[in-house]
Amino acid sequence: MSDETLSNLLREERRFPPPPELAAAANVTSEVYQRAAADRPAFWAQQARRLSWATEPKQTVDWSNPPFAKWFADGELNVAYNCVDRHVEAGLGDRVALHFEGEPGDTRDLTYAQLKDEVCKAANALTGLGVEKGDRVAIYLPMIPEAVISMLACARIGAPHSVVFGGFSAEALATRIDDADARVVITADGGWRRGKPSALKPAVDEALTRPGAGRVRSVLVVRRTGQDVAWHEGRDVWWHEVVEAQSAEHEPQAFGAEHPLFILYTSGTTGKPKGILHTCGGYLTQVSYTHHAVFDLKPETDVYWCSADIGWVTGHSYIVYGPLSNGATQVIYEGTPDTPHQGRWWEIIGKHRVSLFYTAPTAIRTCMKWGEEIPARFDLSSLRVLGSVGEPINPEAWMWYRKNIGGDRCPIVDTWWQTETGGMMISPLPGVTATKPGSAQTPLPGIAATVVDDEGREVPNGSGGYLVLTEPWPGMLRTIWGDDQRYLDTYWSRFQGRYFAGDGAKKDDDGDIWLLGRVDDVMLVSGHNISTTEVESALVSHPKVAEAAVVGATDPTTGQAIVAFVILRGSAQDSDELTAELRDHVAKALGPIAKPKRILTVAELPKTRSGKIMRRLLRDVAENRELGDVTTLTDSTVMDLIQTKLPTASSED
Repeated sequence: MSDETLSNLLREERRFPPPPELAAAANVTSEVYQRAAADRPAFWAQQARRLSWATEPKQTVDWSNPPFAKWFADGELNVAYNCVDRHVEAGLGDRVALHFEGEPGDTRDLTYAQLKDEVCKAANALTGLGVEKGDRVAIYLPMIPEAVISMLACARIGAPHSVVFGGFSAEALATRIDDADARVVITADGGWRRGKPSALKPAVDEALTRPGAGRVRSVLVVRRTGQDVAWHEGRDVWWHEVVEAQSAEHEPQAFGAEHPLFILYTSGTTGKPKGILHTCGGYLTQVSYTHHAVFDLKPETDVYWCSADIGWVTGHSYIVYGPLSNGATQVIYEGTPDTPHQGRWWEIIGKHRVSLFYTAPTAIRTCMKWGEEIPARFDLSSLRVLGSVGEPINPEAWMWYRKNIGGDRCPIVDTWWQTETGGMMISPLPGVTATKPGSAQTPLPGIAATVVDDEGREVPNGSGGYLVLTEPWPGMLRTIWGDDQRYLDTYWSRFQGRYFAGDGAKKDDDGDIWLLGRVDDVMLVSGHNISTTEVESALVSHPKVAEAAVVGATDPTTGQAIVAFVILRGSAQDSDELTAELRDHVAKALGPIAKPKRILTVAELPKTRSGKIMRRLLRDVAENRELGDVTTLTDSTVMDLIQTKLPTASSED
């Protein structure tokens, strides 16, 4: 992306300095960057002291066998103790840890003292089911307090958990149970979604009939919806019967910092899912520090809400381990943002006086589509920091978020990180950074990241290439579960000695980083690299477009042709005139080379259950190929609707 393209995308230079009152009392100030850069291991050793260690580590990082890192390897700690017990011991037992909002309207508040009791009872129950240190436990639950309790109970007894998102199919669940060799599954009869009970237990029953998944000894079932479920005597047990009968006393055991904490599977759209392995000490250090720094958390007064699901890494790092290690009070919500009405999120923010809110660009764009009058009905004055996670956020959505949710006063922290990195890597700091709409901006203190060209050379400001990480970091994945070679091949083979994130990026004239999406979402049109993100941003900047997804389709003349799928705003109607107007709009914003060859107006876009657009399926449509795997879609019928649009697509040159 050229300087001219970037400036056209933004249309004007926009920077938003930190609010003076926030900057004056910020948890982290600008001097930390220099201190961290001067001695990165010493910086992270200092952050590790934020935690409570049974055995204080003397060693910080062991990089003697790259890329297999060890952090704080001679230290011992218990992750669950750091997230609950120590706050109770510090006299904070009456502080609310979780404000739970069920989709049907039921609520439940858990203080830190109550959470500790529940975690201890669950730990005792798992031990009673034969779970020992090192055993893997699969968790397949809706967003209910028992999901958080289950994860912490596993951490407490040293049993690595493998959380599988509650919307995944029986086949996907079976694959993950088999790969992790889990012997216990924690699930529920179901959860509430869009006003209806959505069953979970039947998927577990089916999964456990698959080859490789039949080694599960016990299935611990939470009663959430009251649905009838099939029951396997000798294997299935009710949570309310087994867990609630346990003692609330449990002595946490200290484990080595490199003891496995969890396996989380990712990139399951093609081939075998990768089981990303994270360990205890380094991971908890990074997520605890980054949550404290990036959200400027004041646990005595803030109420924090991350809208993610615990099935994704965002839920692991910034619902469970980061916030709770910091003693935060937070909201967890079971349902969708439009149930029972499209203002549900904003209603919850007003009810609980949420001050820190973290969500995904796809959710922001959906709210844009619904209209700014919806959040305007609710009191959002408690908000002071907004966050974005999951994919690059286009500048128009960034500005909408700032204006309509943040009241033009809240800094936005646009965070880049991955399942593999464990915690945030690139982000503004709300008390330090003059933010730019759409830019993640700079590596966080203690993180070394840059942009390189095809030969691995760092690019100058104003140029683009590949985002790489050049130094080990505490929360980094240790390997792919059971497959060290795949770990080497996937992340460390493209650029010698550097972790390649798989994302394209650009440095602007200030050296700030702009994420351009996955490298396979960078189109090569007539020899020019064009990012799907920049074309999507240009389309969404048109007043009649609510959301857009762009792919490159094979073209005999230009190599790839740009095909755009757009959702229109409000009363806007599809027409040849509008298609021509949109093509010209993109050409004006980005240059003629970026003009889409085809624009298809659609009602919905194919998205995973985590909210990411599945461009792979859109490429299949654009190239008239048989659709690939659609099991991870929220609604597979979306693709049928999109395919019916193809014959009427515009194909002007």
